[in-house]
Amino acid sequence: MLDVGCGTGRWSEALAGRGSRVWGVDESAEMVELARERGVNAKQASAEALPFKEGWFERALLVLVVHVLDRPRAFDELRRVLAADGRIAIATFAATQFDNHYLSPYFPSLPEIDRARFPTGETLEEDLGAAGISTLLLLDEEEYTEGLARAERELPERVETEQHLLVVAADVRPRM
Repeated sequence: MLDVGCGTGRWSEALAGRGSRVWGVDESAEMVELARERGVNAKQASAEALPFKEGWFERALLVLVVHVLDRPRAFDELRRVLAADGRIAIATFAATQFDNHYLSPYFPSLPEIDRARFPTGETLEEDLGAAGISTLLLLDEEEYTEGLARAERELPERVETEQHLLVVAADVRPRM
């Protein structure tokens, strides 16, 4: 597992605690040092120039970092260091985060500024697709070819759809 933009190593530590072998990378030397203090294998490096061999990782995690990356270069690097059947998980803010943020009433231009900084789901899909990273690449070639032909024949120019997300939040309380 590769944790890109690992920061203090919180996610890397949690994944390692669940049995994953994890490397974290972050551009900040201070963040890498904090991650190492947690016991995380961490290197100072940019997402656009990862210091790992081709196909080295099975999975990559990017939490609240895609908005500061040169996404085309970073996604090309991820494709390089991930195995052929590798997977990427990206967590970033949705647009609704900005309108509902507790500071927005105090700083009215903040939502607009953040909307410009953080990519939309559509933008991420385009950027990933341009790098050749897609769930569709996990399909066998016959299913992909048949599905693409059918979609081109049957789908209208614009498709309305819904997405359903599972989000879990929990507070840790002392044991009694």
